[in-house]
Amino acid sequence: MNKRVAVIRGGRSKERDISLKTGKAVYEALETEGVDVIALDPEEENFYQQLTTEEIDVAFIALHGRYGEDGTIQGLFEMMDIPYTGSGVLASSLAMDKIISKKLFQQEGVLTPEFKVISRNNWDQQAEKLLTELKIELDLPVVVKPALEGSSLGLSIIKKRENLATAVDTAFEYDNEVLVEKYIAGKEITIGILGNQDLSVLPIIEIKPKTGAYDFEAKYTKGMTEFVIPAQLEEEIYNQAQKIANKAYRVLKCSGMARADLIVSKEGKPYVLEVNTIPGMTETSLLPQAAQAAGIDFPELVLEILEYAVK
Repeated sequence: MNKRVAVIRGGRSKERDISLKTGKAVYEALETEGVDVIALDPEEENFYQQLTTEEIDVAFIALHGRYGEDGTIQGLFEMMDIPYTGSGVLASSLAMDKIISKKLFQQEGVLTPEFKVISRNNWDQQAEKLLTELKIELDLPVVVKPALEGSSLGLSIIKKRENLATAVDTAFEYDNEVLVEKYIAGKEITIGILGNQDLSVLPIIEIKPKTGAYDFEAKYTKGMTEFVIPAQLEEEIYNQAQKIANKAYRVLKCSGMARADLIVSKEGKPYVLEVNTIPGMTETSLLPQAAQAAGIDFPELVLEILEYAVK
C-alpha cells in the first residue's frame, strides 16, 4: 500500500493496555509489509498537531472502548477528512451502546436475549422496588453489565437473588446505565465479518471458557479459554448463525470489520449479544483467528481492512 498510515492506539479508556497490544501488532504487520507507518496516541499532548503535520493518508484505529470505539475519534477524523478503518460515527455509537443496539435488534427481528435497563438515578431512589421487578420479570440466572463498556468489564452472571444488588452496583462503577439480560444457556460463539457492501462472513469460533464465564479474566489470561474453529454446530444452525450476524452488522450500519458475539441456545437458536466494531487485533485475537481459518494471514488481514477504509 503506497500510503502513509497512522496506527491510533492507547487512548484513555479502561481498555488502554489492550489497545496498546492491538496497536503494536498492527504496526509491526504494516512495517513488515513495507508500509509507511507511524504510531500515535490520543493521550499524547501533541496528538492533534501530529495529525495535522504528519500528512496522514489513512488512520488505522486500534482503540478499544470509550473515545475510540464509540464514534468520538471517528468524528474527529471526519472533520479532518482523514479516511479511517472500521465503522463510521453512527454505527460505532450504536454498537457501543448495548441498550440501543439491542432495541434495534428487536425492532429489526434479530433475536437477542430479553433484558431490562436500570438508570443510576432510578437505582439510587428505588433500588428495592427495581430489584423486586427484576426478580418477577426475568428468571434467574441473569447477566448484569454496564451499557457502554467492552472486554466484559463490570460483567456478572447472577444465579442467586441475594447477589443481584451487588452486581448492579458493580456495573454502575463503569456507566450510568446498566443492562440486566436473561442468561441463555448454550454455546458461546463469535463471528467475524469483513467488508462495506459486499460482506465476507468468516468461519465461526466457539468459545469455551474453563470457568464457564467469558469474563475479563477468561479473555485475557492465557490458557483460561479454549477456542474451537470451526464451531461444532449442526450445518443448519451454523448457517443460520452466520446469517443473523450478517443482519446484525447491517442493522447497525457497520463497515470495514466487526465481530458479532452470539449464544446458541440448547434449542439451537442463535441470540445476538453484541457487535464489536473494533475487535482485538493481535495475531491470537478472535477476528485474526477466524481470518486465518479462511486463509487470510494477519498482515493480509490488516491490509484488507485498510483497503476498506480507503474505499
